[in-house]
Amino acid sequence: MKTKNSFFSFKAVLAACISLFIGFSAAAQDAWVTERQKAKDSVLEDRLEIKVSFLADTLCQGRGLRTRGHSEAAMWVQRQFEDAGMIPFGNSWFRHFHVEGRTYGRNVIGLLPSARTIPCDRYIIVGAHYDHLGTLGGKMYPGADANASGVVAMATLADMFGQMRKMGKILGSNIIFVAFDAKELDMKGSQSLWDMLEYGSLRNPLTGEEITKEKIALMVNIDQIGSTLAPVHEDREDYLIMLGTQSLKRSDRNLLASCNTENGINLDIALDYYGSENFTNIFYRLSDQKVFVDNRIPAVLFTSGITMNNNKDRDTVETLNMEVFRKRIWLMYHWLEKML
Repeated sequence: MKTKNSFFSFKAVLAACISLFIGFSAAAQDAWVTERQKAKDSVLEDRLEIKVSFLADTLCQGRGLRTRGHSEAAMWVQRQFEDAGMIPFGNSWFRHFHVEGRTYGRNVIGLLPSARTIPCDRYIIVGAHYDHLGTLGGKMYPGADANASGVVAMATLADMFGQMRKMGKILGSNIIFVAFDAKELDMKGSQSLWDMLEYGSLRNPLTGEEITKEKIALMVNIDQIGSTLAPVHEDREDYLIMLGTQSLKRSDRNLLASCNTENGINLDIALDYYGSENFTNIFYRLSDQKVFVDNRIPAVLFTSGITMNNNKDRDTVETLNMEVFRKRIWLMYHWLEKML
């Protein structure tokens, strides 16, 4: 009889433990959902406008290579990465590379680890180029859409995922955030990052392990994402273009649409460049994802398309739509969370 009572006691304890575990898991999940909402709510239109305005301001001088304004923009990105809780690669956030002899550029690179205590060998790269045309013929080219908007979107995503990590959520992949330099010089910045991966000179700052190209599961590039001046459909200015879905696993190709619906964002989604296969193929290789595409790494480009303001001095923050810009960031966040 004593054995039977012990058995029933064991079952009761086991049931209590299971109930406690389920309750803890549910509580943890609820906490993460709450924090995810907080992260989402922290993406405010006025903050986005202030950040884009800084990068497009005269202080940054159009972010032309080797200008004081270019350095101001790089330092701004560094501060954003630090605030997001990222870790630099080595003792500097900057990785320099040579362009045209003695001229050099610098990528700004940071790591958001999956978790500090659980090593992960899977990496996703999220990038946006921060350089622009600078001042030409006495005119400054602010580059608010091209590509201050992309840099701000990238930095905002870093902050959102950083907030989730601080709450204890383990990410499914390490995320490398990078502000590319010298996109306007034949995409030398993204080529430099690829060279580091290929030659083994990029190492995880926590583990010391070499980050090889085989460990890169996905590359996400954000280039010109703040405008609504080139809508996919004439009756919808709240749209988003994503190119490169064919490089993803078949099961992930409709994930953006699912995230769009499930989270009530409801943007007008296009997975090609205005319905043209030829233009889609061309534009899919016109930005910093190109070197990854050429080397058969799954890669996507998020954009709002080319407008009549591109490479003009009228590409200012006033021409952007902050409400739609905010929604685009939300959607990219939810999609990335699934892709991790």
